[in-house]
Order: sequence, then C-alpha cells, then structure tokens
Amino acid sequence: MSIIHKDQMYIWHPFTRQKNMATPIAITKARGSLLFDEEGKTYIDAISSWWVTLHGHAHPYIAEKIYQQALELEQVIFAGFTHRPAVELAERLLARLPGAFARIFYSDNGSTSTEVALKMSVQYWWNQGEKKRNKIIAFKNSYHGDTFGAMSVSDRSVFTMAFHDLLFDVIFLDTPTQHNLQDLIKTMDEHADTAAAFIYEPLVQGAGGMNMYSPALLNELLNAAKQNQIICIADEVMTGFGRTGKLFASEYMDHKPDIICLSKGLTGGTMALGVTACTDKIYQAYVDDDALKTFFHGHSFTANPIACSAALASLDLLEKEVCSQKIEWISAAHIQMTGRLTDSTLPVKDVRNLGTILAFEVDAGKKEYLNTISTTITRKAMKMGVYIRPLGNTVYLMPPYCITNDELERVYQVMEEAVLASCEW
Repeated sequence: MSIIHKDQMYIWHPFTRQKNMATPIAITKARGSLLFDEEGKTYIDAISSWWVTLHGHAHPYIAEKIYQQALELEQVIFAGFTHRPAVELAERLLARLPGAFARIFYSDNGSTSTEVALKMSVQYWWNQGEKKRNKIIAFKNSYHGDTFGAMSVSDRSVFTMAFHDLLFDVIFLDTPTQHNLQDLIKTMDEHADTAAAFIYEPLVQGAGGMNMYSPALLNELLNAAKQNQIICIADEVMTGFGRTGKLFASEYMDHKPDIICLSKGLTGGTMALGVTACTDKIYQAYVDDDALKTFFHGHSFTANPIACSAALASLDLLEKEVCSQKIEWISAAHIQMTGRLTDSTLPVKDVRNLGTILAFEVDAGKKEYLNTISTTITRKAMKMGVYIRPLGNTVYLMPPYCITNDELERVYQVMEEAVLASCEW
C-alpha cells in the first residue's frame, strides 16, 4: 500500500478542507531548495515550507549537529535541570536581539511563544497589584497562532470563526497610515489604564495576507505605547532571522519591544522550538518571595537539547558572510521582480516586497483566504515544478536563502505563468 493511500486512510492535514481534498504528494527526500516526490519529480520550495526553512532542506551542517546532540543528550526536564545547548543559545540570542533583552523563556512553537508573551504581560501587572491592566491591543488582520490566547489577539476570521464566543475581548487597531496615526495614538492614550500589552507583527502581517506597513509609523505607535507603559510584544515568528532584510524586523524601528517571540526559522526549519525573550524589567516582576508570583507555565519539551543544538547550528550559518550576501541578493532580485510585475499586463495589483518576501494580489475575486484561485495557482505551479501556496488571492514568495539564480528565475517565470493561466476564463 502506497504512502499516499495510507495517508488518505489515517491522516488529517492542517488548514485543509477535508471533503474533496486534493491528493497529497508524498515527499521522500529534500535537498537545498528542492523537494523530491516518490516518483522522483522535483519541486522548488518557494515558500520555505511554511516560512521555516532558512538554509535549505537537509542541510548537512545542521544535520550533523542534531546527530551529535542526539548521541549525547536527547531530552531532560527543564524544571530543576539545565544543559549547555539551552544556555549557549540563550546567550547568543540575547547578544543579537534588537533591544535590552535579559531572559529567554523556551517553548515549542510560534503559537506557544506568543501565548507565553501574553500571559507574561498580564501577570506582570497582576504581580504588581494592577489587576485591571489586563486588556491586549492588537492589529486587525493579524495572526498570532492557533492556541486560544493567540487566537484571541488575532483578527476575527475564518481561522477563528467557530470560537469567537470563547475568545477574550481585544482592542483592535488598524495598521498605521499617515491618515489614521493620530487616531491610533489617541486610542492608545484612552486605554492606558487598562491595557497590559500591545502585540504586533512588525512590518509584515503574514497569514493576514502579507500586508506591509511603514516602520516610521509603527515607531510612532510604539512610542505612544511606551509613553503609556504598555508592554510592547513583537511577534517575529515569521519576520525573524533575516526575512525582512535585517536579522529582525524590529531593527527598522528606534523603539524596541519589551518582549519578542521567535520560532519558525529559529532552528533553520529543522526542529520545533519557540522562544519568548523579555527585558529585565519584565523578569524582575516575577522575582519575589511570594510563590504566587511565579510564572506557572511550561512544556514537556521546553528547551529540548536537540532543538537548541539545531538553532545554534542555524545561527552559525546565519552569521556567515555568504548568508548575508544571499539575503541581500534575494532582496535585490525581488525589487527587480516588483518592477517587472508592476509593468506587466498580468492581472495583479499592490505588488510589494520587503527583504526576501515578495507579495501581490491577483485581481480576481475578493481579497480573502477562501478565494479559490489559490488552489488553482498552486496546482498549476506544481505541475511546472514550483511549490507556492497563495493566501487566498495573495500570492507570495519567501524562498530559502540557498536558492540559486536559475531556481529563483524559474520560480518567477512559473509564478507569472500560473497566475496568467488561472485568470483565463
């Protein structure tokens, strides 16, 4: 019995409509930018397998570090114990994060890293006797994960529809523009007495449609939050580790977050790992004789040694000059492609780019996740050997840094052909 047949018998795939579900493709191996199916056909992974794969698939350096760690220490409870990979990773991250961060709290994915940040922020005020400061401010069209707290601070959408009555109330703001900035600042001021934190995806809202907004305007909004002592949480689960052209998107702003959330590219895409880093001010609210002020949160696989070793290996590769050069090259190629798409006769609009991210809307139907043109574009591109997965009618690219010039040009060509073919009625 084939892998695909057994899959159809036993597996429930994420973000996938189950009735009339397309037959999944069985991937048997991967190398660099390429995925190989069981028949030997190759696909260029143009979205880094959900934005996680930084240096390419099956990178030998990361694989070797994982292997070495697995032979030494594969797992140990992180309450009462510690180990070298976790300590070294924390030390190296704190030296590179954009802001005055002092402590690293480990979890196991992006959603839990934001969940930790939210709980950390609310309890920060609770520990100081200010229990009325328990509201969260967030952006419309945001997405911060699928656990309940993360869903609550995400936009009310198809992702959260069945749970709306169970989610806690959030103060939602539009992303800043020249026209609404003063109104947003006014809202920050109005909620100064009750707002615990402001959570945001810096510069790029990923699952909400790769929406991009100004760093200068976000900086003004962060200033207003800080004036009101509102804790600023940067969800850099997607934007971290070079995706926006800088190591972290928060580097574009003068005002830095008090808490930062990391995952996805943290391990180079090889292992599940989450990080929530905070400033010393946040941490000190939990250093107390009162046991009730303890942060009661944890995961079975907190700071898994193998995952931490993978993250250390990924950092080694990120720090190499060749990696910085590849990020700059992809960014420059995307800028050229932005002009190419803008000047083309393709049915596209709002072409935009930031660092290694390129996105645009196909001018067909509504701008929404359930726009079925995404399935059509994916299917046509796959037939031509390129994997892209539009968010509704939002087509985007986020390739691994190892992609070659020929591969990237092929991605561009296939993307154009797939969009054109999908819009021919």
